[in-house]
Amino acid sequence: MKKSFICPKCKGYLNVGEHIIIGAKSENKNSGLILFNPEIGNYTTKINSEFKINPGEKVDFFCPICNKKLCSDIHDDLSKIIMIDTDNKRYEILFSKIAGEKSTYKIIGESIEVYGNDHSNYIDFINLSSLK
Repeated sequence: MKKSFICPKCKGYLNVGEHIIIGAKSENKNSGLILFNPEIGNYTTKINSEFKINPGEKVDFFCPICNKKLCSDIHDDLSKIIMIDTDNKRYEILFSKIAGEKSTYKIIGESIEVYGNDHSNYIDFINLSSLK
């Protein structure tokens, strides 16, 4: 079994083939689908050439199945999806909504793995929230 990525709201599967598919709407109100690489820490994406997102722009991410926001309750600039690994363990995957910002967090219980050059931007919020 490969890793699966699911919506935390509807539990629908977000990955197809070698991509995680997520809906997005930029601050300038452009919208489209983004194909993410399922390897945590790999920031390669694919989008339609007409879907413009500017570096530093905040992007809201949505489940393409239920259309609910994939938001985190830890920080307004983080989105959340769920990853189920090959051992059937469930992880929260948090990632930045800021275009070009490379910060991703893989969380299970008290364990946090951080990815990306910008991971320090939110780590204090994640550590504080995990103490609750």
